[in-house]
Amino acid sequence: MNFISVILFALLYPCNLFLFIMNKGKPFIRILIVISPVLVVIILIALSQIVKTTPETESLPPDNEGFIPIFDGKTLNDWEGDSTYWWVEDGSLVGEILPSTILDRNTFIIWKGGTPGDFELKLSFRISANGNSGINYRSEEVKGLPFALRGYQYDIDGQNHYTGQNYEERKRTTLAYRGQIVTVQSPADTAAANLQQNNIEQNAWKNVQVTGSLGNPDSLATHIRRDDWNECHLIVRGNRMQHYINDILMSDVTDNDTLHRSLSGLIGVQVHVGPPMKVEYRDIRIKELN
Repeated sequence: MNFISVILFALLYPCNLFLFIMNKGKPFIRILIVISPVLVVIILIALSQIVKTTPETESLPPDNEGFIPIFDGKTLNDWEGDSTYWWVEDGSLVGEILPSTILDRNTFIIWKGGTPGDFELKLSFRISANGNSGINYRSEEVKGLPFALRGYQYDIDGQNHYTGQNYEERKRTTLAYRGQIVTVQSPADTAAANLQQNNIEQNAWKNVQVTGSLGNPDSLATHIRRDDWNECHLIVRGNRMQHYINDILMSDVTDNDTLHRSLSGLIGVQVHVGPPMKVEYRDIRIKELN
């Protein structure tokens, strides 16, 4: 019995007892008066149990369950990069190239909080019209090159030529263009010299089989907002990688190339060589999958 029930019982019972005495010649009323406080208490207890069994997380969107922030919006704790190009501003992780800081190679800011294998990653990004960036994952640092990564990339650019495709930085290059479902295979001759270079053509890996379509690349691009915030979602499990933007699947890769694929590694975001640009990332959160 909760506190409210006790109070109501204490108030109702004396009143009903008085009415019981005053209406002693009417049995039905006497019975109703006596049991009414009991009924009230039973109803209140039942309602309190319903409230107790309501999950505390019901107000949270189901897809946010289990996601952990990896960027606090205030500091670069757990992130390492060149401060010439990366800082925190208005709750966002900002990467910017100025006319005075033109790059001669791509540079990343790298999350040092782990090397996830199977996971989902969600974030929001905004990029300037001339911008070129990307989200690397299952990647490794390149020896001798500070803040350089090698590995899978969720590609992003301001003109939306490449946004959503799967590009492998410093490795097999393009694995899937926007709109493609693909299976990646190992080269037929794994003993050949210059194996990686000889299996790249027009900045794309040759050993790729397109197994399906997610839609026309230009039509898919209409779902991407230019010079505005977009929602990014990566689902990476086993040898399959899915790139979503604004809840639309943009590319889907199954990597059967056991010679070159990676099943875990670092996460980082990029500023690319090119003209002055700005990219912003916020609400970066991860859910590791079992």
